[in-house]
Amino acid sequence: MKRSNKPLPGIEIISYGKYSGWESENKDLPSLEQLTDRIKAEKDMEFGMIVKIKKAKGRYINYCIEHPPFRDEHDHIVPPFSGEYQIRTNPARFFLGDSIASPVKDKRGTWTLKILIDGKILAQKRIEIL
Repeated sequence: MKRSNKPLPGIEIISYGKYSGWESENKDLPSLEQLTDRIKAEKDMEFGMIVKIKKAKGRYINYCIEHPPFRDEHDHIVPPFSGEYQIRTNPARFFLGDSIASPVKDKRGTWTLKILIDGKILAQKRIEIL
C-alpha cells in the first residue's frame, strides 16, 4: 500500500445495489438496475457501488470486499477480495462490486465493500444478499 502526506480526497457514493453485467476490462461502468442494500441471491447477479472520488489523481486507492465465509473448489475458505487501483482522472468514478457465483446459497449474508486510502476508510457500504 502506497502512503501519502496529501490530505484525504473527497468521496461520494453515487449509487449502490443491483447493476447490469460488467466486465472489468470495459471502461464503461455498469448501469444501476435497482438502488437497494438488500438483494435476492441469484446466479450471475451483479451488485456493488459506484463512487465519485475528487482530488486523488495519481494516487492509489485500496479496495476490499468482505463476504460471508464460502469455500473454493479446493475446499478452502475464500479470503476477502482486495486490490489496489490508481486514480487517473479528477474527478474519477469507480465501481466496486461482485457477482454471485454458484452455489448461490453460501453467498447469502452481509457483504461489506470498502474503499481506503493510506489505510483510512473513504467509503463503506454493506449489502445484504438474501
